Amino acid sequence: MRAAVAELADEDFARPSGCTGWLVRDLVCHLVIDAQDVLITLVTPTAAEPTHTAMSYWHVSATPPAGDDPLDALTVRLAAAYEEPALLKFHLDDVGSAAGRAAELADPEQRVGTQDMVLTSGDYLRAYVLEWTLHHLDLVAHLPGAAQPPAESLAGARAALEEIAGASFPASWSDQDALRVGTGRRDPTAAERAELGGLAGRLPLVLG
Repeated sequence: MRAAVAELADEDFARPSGCTGWLVRDLVCHLVIDAQDVLITLVTPTAAEPTHTAMSYWHVSATPPAGDDPLDALTVRLAAAYEEPALLKFHLDDVGSAAGRAAELADPEQRVGTQDMVLTSGDYLRAYVLEWTLHHLDLVAHLPGAAQPPAESLAGARAALEEIAGASFPASWSDQDALRVGTGRRDPTAAERAELGGLAGRLPLVLG
């Protein structure tokens, strides 16, 4: 994902992203904040027993964000403050690469605390694989020439979403279609809705 952002043209940062109300620059700013959160969490160990797993980490609702949440608005203001796309690229690469190194060094069994939850580092990072894969799809939603998420990430994110749903998406669907339809990033076609069967009535799975 850092490589995909690094390859974007300056004008791409002013294009819409797959997140309602956010331009690409707003999404990249959010990714910087996410990377900071990963760094903070991985150095916040606790001896408490885990209260959540990679799946129960998520609060699931059926209401897609409207883009008017105060924290979302703050992200937009922060993104505008960067002014130059090169500054956003640099900050994401700097903090994102540090988060990646911290993840590689982390003991997957170490317990960490975040948002009043206790998870193992391994579960916490698995939750972020899902989040960042979805956000990679958001990043390239209106940029057909941009680098897509790796196949391994897409497959892992789909498996996680199916575990959260307690059901599988049609085997004929691509991982991208399963993730986009499953999380409300696009509406299913009539044919897709028929393929989903009973699962259609439980979608979207909006993760927060």
